[in-house]
Amino acid sequence: MRLLLAAVLAAWGLAVAPLAVGPAHADPLDCPPNCDRIPDSAWIDPTAIPLYPTYRWPGLAGIAVTATNPRFRFEEACSSPPVADDPRSFAVAAKAVVFQPEGQWQLQVQVLHWRGEVWRGGQLASSVFDRAVAALRSCQMTSPLTSPSFTTDTPNQIAAVISGVLPGQQVLHEYLLINPYNSTIVELAMWSASPPRVAWPIVPDAQILDAMNAPLCTAYIDSCR
Repeated sequence: MRLLLAAVLAAWGLAVAPLAVGPAHADPLDCPPNCDRIPDSAWIDPTAIPLYPTYRWPGLAGIAVTATNPRFRFEEACSSPPVADDPRSFAVAAKAVVFQPEGQWQLQVQVLHWRGEVWRGGQLASSVFDRAVAALRSCQMTSPLTSPSFTTDTPNQIAAVISGVLPGQQVLHEYLLINPYNSTIVELAMWSASPPRVAWPIVPDAQILDAMNAPLCTAYIDSCR
């Protein structure tokens, strides 16, 4: 009986084996553009984050948590009012935060993704990004004791420094980008009490923004052109 069962199983295995042969699949940590989670591969390489030689930032996928009704870090610094019917409330979002002792640089990275047809998700992502840029431009109006300054300002990427006008207030470096091809927004924010104990390095904005964007093309399969 055992020999007969083995023969039957072997025959069945031979029958289905050809179906298993084919091109290699993407890493299971990746997603199609329509994805209900943030892939591990979507996060910026920690070595590309400013001040890595000092802080040795951890892999962000390992510390990320689901972000419910996410807000960008600058909105706290700018006292930005809540957004009515905010599309972020139904985005797939995750946040990784690394806290340091007072006077050191704190880190927050967020990835937000909209499911469904890419054209629609891209519209939602664009509306969130445009509102964020407008809120950042209004920072001094909503928080008069801050002084925002854009260092990069393009249709899909921004970088800004928000400083307090009073001694001891925080300084915030904010990086935000949208990739409409996969309906995704990425935020990287770093802040410290001023003056910080570790000087901010001279790093081109483009280098940081490119490092934030590049993983999305891998994480969301076939989404970049």
